[in-house]
Amino acid sequence: MIRLLTLLGIFAAGGGAAQAQYNTGTGSNPSSHTTSGYTRSTGTYVQPYTATNPNGTQRDNYGTSGNYNPNNGTFGTRTPRY
Repeated sequence: MIRLLTLLGIFAAGGGAAQAQYNTGTGSNPSSHTTSGYTRSTGTYVQPYTATNPNGTQRDNYGTSGNYNPNNGTFGTRTPRY
């Protein structure tokens, strides 16, 4: 019984920490599009990528803090400007 309570306590603490990652974002926009690679005017080549469709907010973009990008397995880090 003590082992069970200890395990439950560990899972509850771990689950709370994992949940905190998602609290700052609103969840990624389910609508996305691919962008072809291109060369900037500075000569830097930009690889093709997938981005969320524009919708008037940055809070659901892949790069916004708390949101997950399923295409490359990363979490966003940017603070939205609007």
